[in-house]
Amino acid sequence: MARIEQEHEYLLNTSSKILFNCISTPGGLSEWFCDDVNISKDGMYTFFWDGSQEIATLVNKKNFESIRFRWEDDEPEYYFEFSIRIDPLTKQVALIITDFSEEDELDESKLLWDSQVASLKSIVGG
Repeated sequence: MARIEQEHEYLLNTSSKILFNCISTPGGLSEWFCDDVNISKDGMYTFFWDGSQEIATLVNKKNFESIRFRWEDDEPEYYFEFSIRIDPLTKQVALIITDFSEEDELDESKLLWDSQVASLKSIVGG
């Protein structure tokens, strides 16, 4: 079954530099996205949650702009991405999350991201 691309936007009261650290480093990701992250020598990221783990490949990284991962078992067209967007007028920093979900899981996926970003906001500022 084909998945549907979703994009979620969250406004944050933080700098793009701090936000990029939170979305691109093992220490930053383990504060809000997962329990822990390990990076292997071959560039594989292992994410840990409550005793389970998922492995992802770093697909693309643009410093202070975005980072894209692909889960190890996913098809090449599917990924999840964290992007930083700064409004040119207000200078408001936004985190844009792009992800793919099956049609019957869209609402559940949105709630999961809302919950994850609420944890992030408690760290960097709402």
